[in-house]
Amino acid sequence: MIEIQNLTKYYGNIVGVKNLDFTVEKGEILGFLGPNGAGKTTTMNIITGYLPSTEGTVKVCGYDILEEPAEVKKRIGYLPEHPPLYFDMTVIDYLNFVSELKKVNKKSRKGELNDIMELVGITEVRNRLIKNLSKGYKQRVGLAQALIGKPEVLILDEPTVGLDPKQIIEIRKLIRALGKEHTIILSSHILTEVSAVCERVVIIHKGEIAAIDTPENLSKNLGNVSKMSVTISGPKSSVTGYIKDIYGVKYVEPSIEKEKDVVTYIVESDKDVDVRRPLFSIIG
Repeated sequence: MIEIQNLTKYYGNIVGVKNLDFTVEKGEILGFLGPNGAGKTTTMNIITGYLPSTEGTVKVCGYDILEEPAEVKKRIGYLPEHPPLYFDMTVIDYLNFVSELKKVNKKSRKGELNDIMELVGITEVRNRLIKNLSKGYKQRVGLAQALIGKPEVLILDEPTVGLDPKQIIEIRKLIRALGKEHTIILSSHILTEVSAVCERVVIIHKGEIAAIDTPENLSKNLGNVSKMSVTISGPKSSVTGYIKDIYGVKYVEPSIEKEKDVVTYIVESDKDVDVRRPLFSIIG
């Protein structure tokens, strides 16, 4: 369904991704896992045709993205990390606009949009302005635009980022349902996110593939890492720096901003090192 071979992208002298090789089978939900800046979005932008590669090939449903880009794009629905929404449009007007761009047949358009809105759970807000929707509903509208045109492949970049726990559970459930009809690549920087919905995971680090395995096997291999979440008040950049400087901390990522300068952080540390006391000193 999707074949990636020797995929490389340079930004000047800087490596975006290097020598990526992986495949995605028809009907599979593949997780793309890595920290921010690892190359996940670069790879997705190349697969979807938004960005040219420096080297390598990308084939979707047998079509090469460089040789037959129109054929590839017809078969892909893309949800970027920041959905391409027009906030001053109503939901239905926006989806009709996207349908025009994708050249969906006008006779079947109304029925298709009704089915999509029902599937992603936005029928009740179809006549509301997008700017007045919650973050969770905006994400659902983003998923709806990706589904227009009945693509075989869905590319979802950080689809749960910034959502509250209830919204995350709802989006996970929706992605599982979509996986019954579509091949999906889903990116995240959190293992639990991809483990919840994906059958296989590609780990990318500094632009290169570090591992490809099932979520279960990856979790076993990461058994020497402790993980916790902590909510701290203070400037995000400063707090992130303080946490990174704590002995034993391997990874820190701001997750949910509850209000201005009140942020929940995901912290991973060596299992043999108790980082709670220095963390609590930051909170205090």
